[in-house]
Amino acid sequence: MTDDTLSRPTVHALLADGTTVCIRPVRRDDHEQVQGLFEEMSLENLRLRFFAASRRSAQMAADRVCAEPHPGYRALLAETGGRVIGLAEYDSGGSGETAEISIAVADGLHHRGVGTLLVEHLVSAARAEGVTTFTADALSENHEVLKLFADLGLRTARRFEGPEVRCTIALDRSDTYLTAVEERGRTADVISLEPLLRPRTVAVVGAGRKPGSVGRAILHQLHAGGYTGRLFAVNPRASSILGVPCHPSVSALPRTPDLAVLALPAGAIPATAEECGKAGVRALLVVTAGLDADQGRALLAACRAYGMRLVGPNCLGISNTDPELRLDATFAASHPRTGTAGVAVQSGGVGIALLDGLSRLGIGVSSFVSLGDKYDVSGNDMLQWWESDGRTDLALLHLESFGSPRAFSRTARRVSRRMPVLTVDAGRTEAGRRAAASHTAAAATRTMTRGALFTQAGITATHSCGELLETAALLHSQPLPAGPRVAVVTNAGGAGVLAADACAESGLQLPAPGPELIDDLLAVLPEGAAVGNPVDATAAVTEEQLTTCVERITRNGAVDAVIVALVPTAVAAATGDDLVRALTRIPGRRSKPVVAVRLEQGLPVELLPAADHTHIPSYAEPQAAARALAHAARRAVWLARPAGTVPDLDDVETDRAHAFVETYLDRHPDGGWLDPRECAELLGCYGVPQSPWAWADTENDASLAAERLRGADGRVVMKGYWPGLVHKTAEHAVHLDLRGDSQVRAAFRDLETRFDGLLEGVLIQPLADRGTELFAGVVQDQVFGPLVLFGLGGTATEVLADHAARLAPLTDLDVHDLITAPRCAPLLLGPNGTRPVDLQGLERLLLRLSRMAGDLPQLAEADFNPVLATPGGVTVLDARVRLLPRRPQDPYLRRLR
Repeated sequence: MTDDTLSRPTVHALLADGTTVCIRPVRRDDHEQVQGLFEEMSLENLRLRFFAASRRSAQMAADRVCAEPHPGYRALLAETGGRVIGLAEYDSGGSGETAEISIAVADGLHHRGVGTLLVEHLVSAARAEGVTTFTADALSENHEVLKLFADLGLRTARRFEGPEVRCTIALDRSDTYLTAVEERGRTADVISLEPLLRPRTVAVVGAGRKPGSVGRAILHQLHAGGYTGRLFAVNPRASSILGVPCHPSVSALPRTPDLAVLALPAGAIPATAEECGKAGVRALLVVTAGLDADQGRALLAACRAYGMRLVGPNCLGISNTDPELRLDATFAASHPRTGTAGVAVQSGGVGIALLDGLSRLGIGVSSFVSLGDKYDVSGNDMLQWWESDGRTDLALLHLESFGSPRAFSRTARRVSRRMPVLTVDAGRTEAGRRAAASHTAAAATRTMTRGALFTQAGITATHSCGELLETAALLHSQPLPAGPRVAVVTNAGGAGVLAADACAESGLQLPAPGPELIDDLLAVLPEGAAVGNPVDATAAVTEEQLTTCVERITRNGAVDAVIVALVPTAVAAATGDDLVRALTRIPGRRSKPVVAVRLEQGLPVELLPAADHTHIPSYAEPQAAARALAHAARRAVWLARPAGTVPDLDDVETDRAHAFVETYLDRHPDGGWLDPRECAELLGCYGVPQSPWAWADTENDASLAAERLRGADGRVVMKGYWPGLVHKTAEHAVHLDLRGDSQVRAAFRDLETRFDGLLEGVLIQPLADRGTELFAGVVQDQVFGPLVLFGLGGTATEVLADHAARLAPLTDLDVHDLITAPRCAPLLLGPNGTRPVDLQGLERLLLRLSRMAGDLPQLAEADFNPVLATPGGVTVLDARVRLLPRRPQDPYLRRLR
């Protein structure tokens, strides 16, 4: 137990059965509880733990665990209801990378994941302290602990020595371990949400006798919606409300509710939550708004202390439309329609709009949660619920904040493989704003960061609730297009032009039809039809002709989707033809999406019943149809790609980098920008290619350095340096193309004179060859983690802001996307027959930058500008790095918010 151990925060997490436990460091005053943990064990379990059955073992273990701290020792407790139910500890002896681990779990609580959860937290702590291997001795008959080690997801080796087994566990950061942790977390999370989303008994606390209160509205929704469980109201001044039995307090209820809905004044919430916890309530829905900080902390503390999951506060409510449950604990104006879309929102207003829209479209809702201020249950929880509920095939999110974006990203990547996950990209406060500074933190807007998260996780991000519903309608009703190639068919040329423009603006392609398709279409369409793309079938087209036309286009291999833009005409009305019916009667399930555009349509999007009990989305605007198809095409591309891997890198000296950072922060406790020499040393730890350089404090040093570094043409560059310098060019602190000793000396004197009192020295480099100047950087976002940026560099980076971004760690596919996403990408690929730059070298640079950001949480910002890319290689010409004293955090560690 170290001083650092004592300072680590208490966290709460879920056991395998959904129970909330507190994980915290052992304190000196825990002696009695720790001793009690062992004293309550059976003699057999004591023998398995200590290799001998002795009651003295309990006191000896408590003495050791609660003794004065010593380096390399860490002990964690699992606690619930004030009772210690588990202990895990390791000891590295204060040095080295190997630590001995031991575990103890209270009798009667085995097989609930106590030991596994404790070990996961020890693994995280050990990695942060440089421990790479755990060892443990166990009796060969101790099958439970051996299974625990084997199921962790870490590489484990066993060596049998008589009746004992020596286990060696490698604490490597493998995806196998993260997947195992993720699966354990998902199982526990879903079980913990059962009382919230499938409650057998519900109590509404704060339901008023008179109409107009939120509590009464929720009680009415539950009662009128046909909730199939037991329903109670809590009000000390009534015996019955709306025909629902009423009781004076939660503790007076004849049955303990699984879910309590709190609709009370903010001041009453903490005490009522405490009462609910003591009564055994397992979940809270708090719709009340306006809790102050103290009230909020007290509410969450009660939920953690008594193991209650919490939705809210300040929310619309929750709903589960399962016919066997029919739970509608909201104060929305109407009941949501039963369906297959899962919805989670932070804004109640957005929630009402989505519920109404999904119900109107006929998609309906499987479950709905208004997250409100999101003290506990989050979008990540809901994704895992929908993944497991067997009723959801479409996930819709409106999230204004992320508690753990990297954990959310892993969950979303997995869920997005099974169902579309859509979101409204809310809070785009920096939309349209260009970065005004070249350093990475300024370039990394929150909009860009969220965009990277959504792109990498396969989430379909829309810009409005309307666009969300438009896209959901298509993804719910139509197959995904195999590509971006769209054919437009219309009975009015103007409508076809509008649709074609909308497709082009959305990034879709309109290929010209081939000769065979042209002949096929001309054979069925009326005289005067124009068979291009768009296909103008004319106002004379009949219902049968339009059906045949669309069928033949969908069978064509050069088309991935079809937009049919229709306007009502007197010609069709006179003949009794219904062109909309022509679309809906196409026999057989289509392999390609077909969507309609009807300019006279009153609603933005509708779902038209079609053959085989399918539907065709119909849009009032061609832009909406094109946007939805573009989203569907991007999803198809994402699904078709492999997951990507994080490549191994050679020549990376992580230990040396950690030592450098620790030394720097010892000298600069508040952190700061590294000077050029320090930057070069840190980049050298990761094999980042740098231009040759030399540091000079004096004119003579500059002269000697220039003589040493002159290339074949004899020219060098001199860059001034002082702390806080951001834009060397803007400050005129750079001299280019220096030839001969006299020019070098004159340049030094110039910088020394103009920046007297500031200049600390100069950097001398050979004049670089011609090439493409690029920008690469990383910023540690406090919420999202490390974000890698790439784009056009040099002075143009400030003006054009041509950057792409991805969250680290970068996979091989992420790196490819980073390089090809900026507008400058054609310059790298060899335009007009020129040779491409060294793309492999560029990939290696970005991967090394990503690795550096992942290894060093203290790396607040790194800025490589310019990075010179030529066919012969990639070189960083200028680098700036800022370090801050930050503790490493494990974003994947199982813990509640």
